[in-house]
Amino acid sequence: MLRRAQAAPVYEVARETPLEEAPLLSARLGARVLLKREDRQSIFSFKLRGAYAKMAALDAAQRARGVVAASAGNHAQGVALAAARLGIRAAIVMPVTAPAVKVEAVRRLGGAMVEVVLAGDSYSEAQAEAARLVAARGAVFVHPFDDPDVIAGQATVALELLRQHPGPLEAVFVPVGGGGLLAGVAAVLKTLRPEVRVIGVQAADADAMARSLEQGRRVALDEVGLFADGTAVKQVGALTFALCREHADAMLRVDTDAICAAMRDLYQETRSVPEPSGALALAGLKQYAAARGGAGALLAIVSGANLNFDRLRFVAERAELGDRREAVFAVTIPEQRGSFRRFCAVLGQHAVTEFNYRIGDAARAHIFVGVQTAGAGERALLAAAFAAHGFGVLDLTDDELAKTHLRHMVGGRSPLARDELLYRFEFPERPGALVRFLDHLHPDWNVSLFHYRNHGADTGRILVGLQVPPAERPLLAGFLDRLGYPYRDESAHPAYRLLLCQAPAADRGDGC
Repeated sequence: MLRRAQAAPVYEVARETPLEEAPLLSARLGARVLLKREDRQSIFSFKLRGAYAKMAALDAAQRARGVVAASAGNHAQGVALAAARLGIRAAIVMPVTAPAVKVEAVRRLGGAMVEVVLAGDSYSEAQAEAARLVAARGAVFVHPFDDPDVIAGQATVALELLRQHPGPLEAVFVPVGGGGLLAGVAAVLKTLRPEVRVIGVQAADADAMARSLEQGRRVALDEVGLFADGTAVKQVGALTFALCREHADAMLRVDTDAICAAMRDLYQETRSVPEPSGALALAGLKQYAAARGGAGALLAIVSGANLNFDRLRFVAERAELGDRREAVFAVTIPEQRGSFRRFCAVLGQHAVTEFNYRIGDAARAHIFVGVQTAGAGERALLAAAFAAHGFGVLDLTDDELAKTHLRHMVGGRSPLARDELLYRFEFPERPGALVRFLDHLHPDWNVSLFHYRNHGADTGRILVGLQVPPAERPLLAGFLDRLGYPYRDESAHPAYRLLLCQAPAADRGDGC
């Protein structure tokens, strides 16, 4: 792989991207942090390296047949640029959930040489359509990761960072979807600098490589989270798996909040905003540094910056939670004179980020509050202080239902919501998707609660209360399965019982 990478003609389209110091992060983490800025490429992603290396290696007969590619966006842009530069016709299949900024960029980069085909809700479904086009047209498939020329092109990132930083280096953190970048970087680094640890980082809800390495075989995920859309792959490649198994030292998983926090960190450090997948490596680096304490030089590959602007709303909301700088609580206080003053005294000098209250009970008041904290330890101290003052407290900081929905709905009790069951649904976010969801709801069951908010992400999230009489509940499971959307029963969720449900908080969750 080293010789292949050294021979890859990537600099006909790529540039050598800078390796930058991150002084703010270095001071905070107690380690020297370096950022390899692949978001500074002309397509704002490293993917043009592999795409061009593959297409430049095609012979005249293969070029005449044209190429087909499948991609959530960044590989598509690389193929489009290579097609225009090399004069090769390309059909590029993208999921309908791909960010508009990426779809528009593919059309602009490829011009007359590229046909964009939108198909499926994920990379895997787009890949199936691409396979059909390859068979129908006799074209060459340009794989986004599982190809030796593509991997060699991506491996040139490792050659660059070693030239730019010849000194001691403890670990390099690499974002992972299908594994092409990790495979190439690990193979080169372990050949030239075997003492450097190479660590892959995946979103916790799209961790196909981590699971595959743990189980010693390629694992296919049933579903993948789409927030980090550039790495949302259900199954890694056979070649990438083999190379990562041989050369990668470890894998880390990070959640959405940690990715958002890393995106904010990169903005504060560079005044550039990465896409979620572009911040994966830094999120992993932060997790590693927090666990190990005083580490040596750590390097994160910032892999891309093709971000839909409206996603920033969601990122800003979750970034503080990702760094444990905000704690979220549901607090119950007596509905009597002086209780609110005592509640405020417990908060002390903490900055309040959110406060929701509505009178609804003669005996007790329920408050939803967000508080700035210095970390998880301070959050635990606050919860203990509330309890010491006789206040009931639920720590909701790590609770997805509370962070996504309930914080926007506090005070919604209703005596009319009898027989209510609560469900959380997810669906691919695209124009018309919400209307289609509503059209599929059961016509005979009343909707007693509904919350939807566009988060600027690729997955729509809906919270629905359905009034289902007990006699009809045996029909419910079949209806939910036929609906075809991932769902979760939240009827027994403690924050729902406390803040929204008319039934007593102590009941068993069998309907309000």
